[in-house]
Amino acid sequence: MKGIGRLLTIALLLPVLVHAQTETATLTTAKGFTLDDCIEYAINNAVGVKNARLDQEIADARVRETIGIGLPQIDGNVSLDHNKTLRRFYASKQTAFGFSGLPNSEYPNFLPGVGDNDVVASQNFFQLKNNGDAGLSVNQLIFNGSYIVGLQASQAYKDLAIKNYNQTEEELILNVSKAYYNLLINKERVELYESNISRIDTLYSDTRAMYENGFAEKIDVDRIKVSLNNLKTERDNFVRLVDLSERLLKFQMNYPLEEDLEIAETMSTSILGAEIEVEEDWDYIQRPDYQVLLANKRLQELNIKNKYAEALPVISAYANAGYSTQSPNFGGLFSTNSNFEEMEDIGIGPDKWYGYSTVGLRLSWSLFTGLQRANQIQQEKLALLKVENSFNQLESSIEVDIQQSRINYDDARNRLEVQKENKALAQEIFEVATKKYSNGVGSNLEVIEAENSLKEADINYYNTLYEAVIAQLELKKALGLLNQQ
Repeated sequence: MKGIGRLLTIALLLPVLVHAQTETATLTTAKGFTLDDCIEYAINNAVGVKNARLDQEIADARVRETIGIGLPQIDGNVSLDHNKTLRRFYASKQTAFGFSGLPNSEYPNFLPGVGDNDVVASQNFFQLKNNGDAGLSVNQLIFNGSYIVGLQASQAYKDLAIKNYNQTEEELILNVSKAYYNLLINKERVELYESNISRIDTLYSDTRAMYENGFAEKIDVDRIKVSLNNLKTERDNFVRLVDLSERLLKFQMNYPLEEDLEIAETMSTSILGAEIEVEEDWDYIQRPDYQVLLANKRLQELNIKNKYAEALPVISAYANAGYSTQSPNFGGLFSTNSNFEEMEDIGIGPDKWYGYSTVGLRLSWSLFTGLQRANQIQQEKLALLKVENSFNQLESSIEVDIQQSRINYDDARNRLEVQKENKALAQEIFEVATKKYSNGVGSNLEVIEAENSLKEADINYYNTLYEAVIAQLELKKALGLLNQQ
């Protein structure tokens, strides 16, 4: 009987001792993904961060686009027109033929019956049906107040994109960390159930052997069997929960769901690290969401500045140069030496492309806009007041967030110490109950109750450990330290 008791004691205590050694281990690294690996993978592959990174590139391109407005603008154009019906040209007979170059002695006979001061309406005497023009125009902005403000706004927009990226990255780190620790704790729970099942299975086998030899009752065997079946059912539930937790982590990382993801760490109190203290010079600006609001305020201030700048004059220089021609037939536009046979009689020579050029300075100034600009400025100022009001709300929210996170974190750490002590006591009670049973002075019911208490203490301990880790993450986020870890 004593030999059987010793074997039973060893069988029951060995898993407990092994588990006790395992639970005090730090986050051990093996082949697989650590938390930092998961975060790095997520930052490189998560859709939200990718889009935030693309927004930064868009902001860079917008800055370059705005700079390009101040560079020379060069346009080229070529046009070939066929006027099926020409507009009529109106002039007195004397004026019209004076421009024609005909001798005064000839033009009175050219339009018989028309007096010198009579109006002549002609379609094709001063113009031809086919026109050609090819030219270049260059415009250079010299001064534009809105352009100067636009340069500042494009830089502010770029800064906003960076701040949005940091905020997106912070949210991703938080979500990946929560999913990672959730997977770790569920794996620990499965291992815990496996350990409990192993202990109860050994007790069940030994008690059944004792029953077969007349040293135990059948009700003792059945009681242990029920406890064993319940543990297996709970174990299976957590096995499925591990699979779900792994899928959630893959989703947060944008990791292929069909591929295996090996985790290289285990849960431990050591992950809580040192106490988190708020530095004396801590400022709201350490929070990414506060930085985003600051960037939006800067943009709104520039909106107001731009409305004032629109009231300033715009000065630009321009130059135009090109060649033009006309021809009585469309094919003549492609020739520089076609003769106008129908016009030779009145002294008009061969057609050709004639050059032209213009340079100038332009000033435009919107002097009165019907008070539209004044009301637009007022709207932008009111919008700025809304942003400033948001600062007050956000600062109050941050204060509450920090205080609440600190309370939750301290409470979780305190509860963790209590659960750690309860776990140690439950383990001690289980060992005593096992020794008493092996020495024949206790019952297996007492052992089962001690086992249930130990199982409950283990579960509470790991649940509280997970809550403490999450509370730590939330406190770091409240202090703006999460993406600095």
